[in-house]
Amino acid sequence: MDTSDTSALSAATSSTPGRRAESEAVYAALSAGIVGAIYGLILGSVVPDRPVAGAADSFAIWAATGAGIVAAVASSIGYWRARHRPGQEWRGSLPLWKAIVNTASVVVVHAALAFVAAYALFRVFERGFIGLPIVTFWSVVMMATTLGLAAWIVYLSVSAMTTQRMSSLMLAFIAIGTLTAMVTTPDPKWWTIHFSHLGTFEDDLSSWLFNGTLIAAGLLVTTFAVYVAHDMRALAAAGVLENPRGPRIVPVLFVIMGIMLACVGIFPVDVNMTAHNLSASGMAVMFLVLLIGGPRFFRGLPRTYFVASWGFLAAVVVSVILFIPAIGYFSLTAFEIIVFALIFGWIAVFIRFLGVAGRHD
Repeated sequence: MDTSDTSALSAATSSTPGRRAESEAVYAALSAGIVGAIYGLILGSVVPDRPVAGAADSFAIWAATGAGIVAAVASSIGYWRARHRPGQEWRGSLPLWKAIVNTASVVVVHAALAFVAAYALFRVFERGFIGLPIVTFWSVVMMATTLGLAAWIVYLSVSAMTTQRMSSLMLAFIAIGTLTAMVTTPDPKWWTIHFSHLGTFEDDLSSWLFNGTLIAAGLLVTTFAVYVAHDMRALAAAGVLENPRGPRIVPVLFVIMGIMLACVGIFPVDVNMTAHNLSASGMAVMFLVLLIGGPRFFRGLPRTYFVASWGFLAAVVVSVILFIPAIGYFSLTAFEIIVFALIFGWIAVFIRFLGVAGRHD
């Protein structure tokens, strides 16, 4: 591959925010910090000794809600302004409906991640300062800091969105969301039943976190597919990927996987077990199709990728064997967590190799 092809691919995968984006992120943080200070002042004045976390009206809930709203605004503005950055121009050629879904998923996931991260942070803070009330002064300081950091981090994230950043965002979001649901669930023995039991507690925050994480993550996977399609088309045009049908087929499989993942959260197991199980099975099937069809879809990627891919497939087969009733080594919860981890672990590996395909360094 010649130098021009390599440079084109590098430009398409640039993940560093520009000087303008860095400046705008600081202004966004300052603006959000001012809003947060006013918000914290009002909150502290209404209830001057509000508990940090653990209550329905705790500071953690209000701070997480504020962080989520600020993140939604910052991600909307930042992602829209970044569409003309080098390497992002291709977004302007997307059909209107796809651009809307693309933007909506980025905004929803950043808002949800900001909410979950802020809530989890204050839950940890509450464990370190048990019984500490939040007086008005600290309400102002902590709310300004929380909202300012949320705006700054989110604005920088959406200003340099690439396929690799998208996959990292997705993994971080799913990990934080599910772990927070685990530690806030009203049933400490949830793991003795199954993983999806986390989403069965009606009107409980842990279930909203668990099901909401799956729905938002599924939406993000559909946007992730748009970025994968762009990268694969660039690699196919540069002669790196040898199958011209791959850039058309693979994104469709990812979209189906994302829809199935969202449906797992839309249909909790206690609401519609059939739809829940079919959605989870459909996601697993798409994963297997991508693994088994890899040598055809991704022909041209480094050989190491295929070694890793077959390793993931072997791990799935072994997990199934150890789960079957005749052996019963794995519980249902362990099996679900392992397969879930394998799916998103493979996505991380796939994106890493997609990002270095065609390079000779």
